[in-house]
Amino acid sequence: MAFLSEAEVESALLAQLRALGWATTSDEVIGPDGRAPERESHDAVMLHKRLEDAVARLNPQLPPEARSEALRKLTQTVFPGLLEENRRIHALLTEGVDVEYVGDDGALAAGKVALLDFDQPERNDWLAVQQFVVIHGPFRRRPDVVLFVNGLPLAVIELKAPGSADAHLAGAFNQLQTYKAQVPALFHANALLVTSDGIAARVGSLSADLERFMPWRTTDGAKVAPKGEPELPTLIEGVFEQRRLLDLLRDFTVFGETGAGLVKIIAGYHQFHAVRHAVASTIRASQPVGRQAEEPADYGLPSVKSQAPGDRRAGVIWHTQGSGKSLLMAFYAGLLVKHPAMENPTLVVLTDRNDLDDQLFATFSMCRDLIRQTPVQAESREHLKELLNRASGGVIFTTLQKFGELDGPLTTRRNVVVIADEAHRSQYGFRARVDAKTGEISYGFAKYMRDALPNASFIGFTGTPIEADDVNTPAVFGHYIDIYDISRAVEDGATVPIYYESRLARLELNEDEKPKIDAEIEEILEDEEEPARERVKQKWAAIEALVGADKRLRLVAADIVQHFESRVAALDGKAMAVCMSRRICVALYDEIVRLRPDWHSDDDGAGAVKIVMTGAASDPQAWHLQDPEKILLVMKDGEIYKNQRTLLPPRGIIRSIAGGNPMVEPGVRKAAPIDPMNSKIA
Repeated sequence: MAFLSEAEVESALLAQLRALGWATTSDEVIGPDGRAPERESHDAVMLHKRLEDAVARLNPQLPPEARSEALRKLTQTVFPGLLEENRRIHALLTEGVDVEYVGDDGALAAGKVALLDFDQPERNDWLAVQQFVVIHGPFRRRPDVVLFVNGLPLAVIELKAPGSADAHLAGAFNQLQTYKAQVPALFHANALLVTSDGIAARVGSLSADLERFMPWRTTDGAKVAPKGEPELPTLIEGVFEQRRLLDLLRDFTVFGETGAGLVKIIAGYHQFHAVRHAVASTIRASQPVGRQAEEPADYGLPSVKSQAPGDRRAGVIWHTQGSGKSLLMAFYAGLLVKHPAMENPTLVVLTDRNDLDDQLFATFSMCRDLIRQTPVQAESREHLKELLNRASGGVIFTTLQKFGELDGPLTTRRNVVVIADEAHRSQYGFRARVDAKTGEISYGFAKYMRDALPNASFIGFTGTPIEADDVNTPAVFGHYIDIYDISRAVEDGATVPIYYESRLARLELNEDEKPKIDAEIEEILEDEEEPARERVKQKWAAIEALVGADKRLRLVAADIVQHFESRVAALDGKAMAVCMSRRICVALYDEIVRLRPDWHSDDDGAGAVKIVMTGAASDPQAWHLQDPEKILLVMKDGEIYKNQRTLLPPRGIIRSIAGGNPMVEPGVRKAAPIDPMNSKIA
């Protein structure tokens, strides 16, 4: 069977770039020894004449000395670390270079030198160079294709010939890592890295590991390329169309500090297009008049396209768990706050639990450069009132429970957007409720929130699909804007597949074991009438007693131990058990350590099994090792946030769904770097 050579793959790539408006050449032409040299030596990685011409063209209002000062700041290395230097130059590319100069009147003036034109891509210089040779000390490296914008090397593409012995993405990735280590100057201004074996293709950030190099499966966000088709042409058009590349650089790139150090994060294709669709829908919803422009994925479900302008329902984004939803929300906020139609909006980021509020707040804080302001977390109901009493602007984090009865609206502005996390879960407390004992009438928190923000628009983000018979979510938020379901996430490698194996443990009821209902059910049922609430409490208590019966838990514990030990005998791994209540968590733990006493340890960092759940001082003493508030760990998207003290164990974890903590992968002992293109915990 005949395969394309690497040179043929490279030639096809350059032809596609030319069709997208890029000029193309080779290092044989513009290299130091070429026919039309644009570099003085092989250690020069910028095309200085193109850079100087672009800076002069984009900044005609500034004197030559100001432009020269900007070029000096750009080209003079400040930080020894590659990522730190890349972050510095990224800020210069996206925000411009601050300079001072003497004006015509003799006074000292301040200005900002633009290095790129983000609004008019055609004013930039676009050049793709093949076989670009770089020499640094004893190292001589030759990346396949380097893409320059205004003389700056913004992307490096490494190709392998399909069908050759070493044609695999890992080989191309390893070559890029070698280039980074041996010729780091080539990557100081880097925005993207691309690997391809001629068929499969991946894109990643400067700090991404192999697992976080992800496919780009659409060009316009409307049609996703089927799995199995050649991926390189779709990636090249989807990423390197000139306006999309500039948008990705400015609005969808963020740097963040994690437990593993500094990381650079770029949006995946599903996040990039979902955010653009969501912003368009938010503009439609918040304005008295407007037009609909987005094209959501066609899953045979209702779309926001059917909604009228000004209805204040921006829609719902369903992106499956593990695909980077928190960062998706941050990218959305960053793009929305600077949209001129929103006139410096106020964003209210809403969760239904304190732990989720902390997690999301940490993600937004990491992205504060992107959202162009520092987010603020409401500490109390009174503090929330103070924060919302503003003329414009602001990114405010709060829980639904901080909204209560008010004398009047906190603001009547239309440029207020409520961003609700897990939108389907607890946003619908509208109906009046009569207390059966006191006769007092009260409403749910959601009604109070809308009373406080009567003209706000609402957008919902969820990691799970909305039920077919759920009428509340569309009534509050509108229909779907964008969908990224688990099947596509698994195809992309953004999440791992889930395999099901049926296990049966018979339920038996012992009347003496019926416990009192956990207080968490109050929050779940806050919009139900009192008799209905009592009926559900009784049903929950009965089911919890059946599930958590001692005899059944002994069977479950024995099955878990046997199954786990059989698995790890053949394949190393970890395990997680999710329980119905915190009581069952503790009881199951006791049964497991009764069978395997050596798995237990009082040391948080030792032992083979641990419980992770919320704790309170009112819990039974037997539930605590030392501190009643100690059993609390909140982890999501690779970040460990405040108020935690318990580390995850090396082998297994028991988690309570009643405790309300987000899903965590067992066995992770420290925070790991995150990437929206693959937000799994590493």
